[in-house]
Amino acid sequence: MTRPLYVLKLGSSTLDHPEIFDEVAELSRRGARVLLVSGGAAGIERHYRAAERPIPWLDLPNGDRVRHMSPDEVPHVIAAYEQYTLPLVEAGLTARGLRVLTGVAARTGLVSGRANRPLKVVSDGRTRIVRDHRAGVVTEVDAERLTTLLDAFDVVCVSPPVLAVDGGAAINVDADVLAAEVSNAVAADHLRLVTGSAGLLTDPADPGSTLRHAHEGEAAGYAAGRMRQKVRAAELALAGAADVAITGPHTLARPDGWTRFWRTREPAADLELLSRAVQIPSVSEDERELAAHLVQWCTERGIDARIDEAGNLVAVRGDGPRRLLLLGHLDTVPFHWPAHWDGETLHGRGSVDAKASLVAFLEVLAEADVPADGQLRVVGAVEEEISSSKGAFHVRDHYPADGVVVGEPSGAGALTIGYFGLFKLRVTATVSSGHSAGYDALSAPDALLRALERIRTAVLKEAPTALDAVIGIENGADRGVQHATGVLNFRVPPEADLAALRAAAQEQAGDGVEVTELRATPGVSGGRTSPLAKAFGRAFAKAGVRPRFLVKKGTSDMNTLATTWQGVPMVAYGAGDAALDHTDREHVTAEEYRAARGVLAGAVAGWFAARPAGTDPIEQGERS
Repeated sequence: MTRPLYVLKLGSSTLDHPEIFDEVAELSRRGARVLLVSGGAAGIERHYRAAERPIPWLDLPNGDRVRHMSPDEVPHVIAAYEQYTLPLVEAGLTARGLRVLTGVAARTGLVSGRANRPLKVVSDGRTRIVRDHRAGVVTEVDAERLTTLLDAFDVVCVSPPVLAVDGGAAINVDADVLAAEVSNAVAADHLRLVTGSAGLLTDPADPGSTLRHAHEGEAAGYAAGRMRQKVRAAELALAGAADVAITGPHTLARPDGWTRFWRTREPAADLELLSRAVQIPSVSEDERELAAHLVQWCTERGIDARIDEAGNLVAVRGDGPRRLLLLGHLDTVPFHWPAHWDGETLHGRGSVDAKASLVAFLEVLAEADVPADGQLRVVGAVEEEISSSKGAFHVRDHYPADGVVVGEPSGAGALTIGYFGLFKLRVTATVSSGHSAGYDALSAPDALLRALERIRTAVLKEAPTALDAVIGIENGADRGVQHATGVLNFRVPPEADLAALRAAAQEQAGDGVEVTELRATPGVSGGRTSPLAKAFGRAFAKAGVRPRFLVKKGTSDMNTLATTWQGVPMVAYGAGDAALDHTDREHVTAEEYRAARGVLAGAVAGWFAARPAGTDPIEQGERS
């Protein structure tokens, strides 16, 4: 899996707060790549003071003041970064065990820029034009080299100035804008512009007046001074796919001190959580930001919510003995395009698979009438899209339930009552080295292909309706031998006997062929007559829907639970067309989402209302 990429802009005043280095180190420990962009105002002041050199300032007609970046001043600014700011970054991060590379962009050539037009300034009450001001904008980022460096180091830190495309003195660019440009160029997952306040304040005199959410054009009216550049940078970054926030004070760790920027606006208020969940990247092993956002949403509504030891989102209402579990997943397969609404259709990775399902779970949780003897738990599992299924295994072993709804796209008018299982084998064929032109010579790839065909035939004899595919082949050589390895993947029906499949495959191993079982997840089918399926049936009827019942050829977290949860009714349900899963056409309509949410709410209410046999007081009285 590709590790998630964070771009962090840290102002020089933030670098005086050692806790920020702990937070960067924590991101790295979680597996993230970190590209840090450093501001340098404090370091520049220190350098000029030590050199007993006055900082030249220019007064602008709007009342702002900027440093005069004449060609003579550029070497001093670079020296300030190299002698003060970047050593501070390197020392802070290496002390926490990180491998760090720092450099001024103009020295490394990683970023190039061009100078702005001549600057109009006010001097002694008169307006004049300054033509030698070496401040400007980014024109090019060497994303390929940056990506290579990010793979080699835990943290890569770059700072202004940048290389001048005109060949002259380096160009000073705003560090926040530099961070935004770099974020877009390297397709970052997350951009954080760290500042000294709790995000963007609507009232500068009130440190608690954080503007929590903003769309393009909404934040500028609250920004003054340096904050204007942060807002400009945040909105510039909305052209990419990263989730964007101004955070503080001097920290990444306080979500109540964030101003989060959203690139697309939902067409109605009841679609807000869906819209925002899809806009937060959560590729497998990078689910933390989405989980934290959903925990905060739950907490604001009085719902007990947390992130558990596996990284799952867990939200619960009620503590009674009748337990219904709504199990969705947080993660998506990788993507590189921004989410957007087109009318009442939301396009974006995860809109179908399977954030629409998870968000509906949470909204139903918030509104459900959970009885005194009931418990309704929502889990957003991690790593469903990769082979580990880490989140679902944790659920299986820690959150027992009497019924389970798995959040996967079935379409609003259908219910999934089962899934095929997964039987995956690694097959390795090894032969002695020899010339391929020799009589009866057999290469390792030839031996592998023959073994794969024998195994395929044997397994399909035991499970004729299984689907099969070779999903990877590689070959190599060691001293005296050649070897070739392939992965053979079977989707097996619920009734398949995994022990029989295992035996059939091993019988075909033979000399020089090794068969290793990578995954054996049973298929599962719960039928239409369980209390849970009946609750959905009543909800469909109330909505005027004649449902379809599906047994899907793929697998889901239902299969993982079924490895040990025997006799627990399980179904899968969620908005969206599963044919769009993992495609660049993934989208869900507001109509589809609302319809599925309504059916789900009815099914949850119906499940709690239908008391198990032997627990109804009237029935007990009749029997007595």
